[in-house]
Amino acid sequence: MSSGRRRALITGLTGQDGSFLAEQLLDDGHEVIGLVRGGSTLEPELGSAAHLRDRVALIRGDLLDPESIVAAVAEIAPDELYHLAAPTFVPASWEDPAQTMTAIAAGTATLLSAVGRHSPATRVLVAGSSEMFGEAPESPQREDTPCRPRTPYAAAKLAAHQLVGLMREHAGVFACSAILYNHESERRPVNFVTRKVTRAAAAIKLGLADELTLGDTSATRDWSFAPDVMRGCRLMLAHERARDYILASGVGHTVQEFLEAAFAHVGLDPSAYVRTDNELVRRPEHTMPVGDPSRARNELGWTRSLTFEQLVARMVDADMAELAGNAGGMY
Repeated sequence: MSSGRRRALITGLTGQDGSFLAEQLLDDGHEVIGLVRGGSTLEPELGSAAHLRDRVALIRGDLLDPESIVAAVAEIAPDELYHLAAPTFVPASWEDPAQTMTAIAAGTATLLSAVGRHSPATRVLVAGSSEMFGEAPESPQREDTPCRPRTPYAAAKLAAHQLVGLMREHAGVFACSAILYNHESERRPVNFVTRKVTRAAAAIKLGLADELTLGDTSATRDWSFAPDVMRGCRLMLAHERARDYILASGVGHTVQEFLEAAFAHVGLDPSAYVRTDNELVRRPEHTMPVGDPSRARNELGWTRSLTFEQLVARMVDADMAELAGNAGGMY
């Protein structure tokens, strides 16, 4: 499989982040292998990375099957390992906290242990989450801000983050935790509020829908462009020192601001089309989830390429193009 190029193994290839990361690595001449689930002989679905099927290699593995993970690391022995795979829809972690903890924390432990035993030269990037900060005592949060997770997902991500530090300090693994805040693109699944908003703005503009139902739009998030965040992950592994970094814009925006920007981009007033469903309203957050990207900016030279407004416009334009091109205009 080796061709003399740097070899990168990606878990989570099929998602938004994995597909953008794979594109970047391929464009820079890397050999890219994606870890995909399933043991059948059927060709696996590649989701957001479907357009890369002929450019990437695949290896079977499942975070809930430790032996398959160890075997994959031992066989590939990658130069770089990007561990992006994890359940991503936070509220769903309450449905099965045990499986959430196993997939995220135990899965990360298995990967790090496999690298230490079978491929010690591998540089490892683990995708962490701002969710681990929870009701933190400060905003914006820094890498050393105390964590007070509020969901099983957040607790699992905190455990994985701490495991990275332990394996780095005590086992000598070059491992970094990328503390990721919300990052979006046109590849974000439609069950996330950002894509739900941009999809609705496009559909209403095209006459394919007449309303959008949301919960509380006062919630604040720190939104970045997904390819920018993946570029930051690559900079982390290219740095001479293994360290954890927050990758965030450093600016908070409310869902209402996102909503207004999306509808304004297509010349609509959201107040005429949006209704509130109280059953979708979550309990209020006491700490604004905004990250301080100073360390990444100062040590890695990482900056973002799109502003908040440009990101929203890009997503709306993509949904407009997709919906307009769909046979029958299905929404």
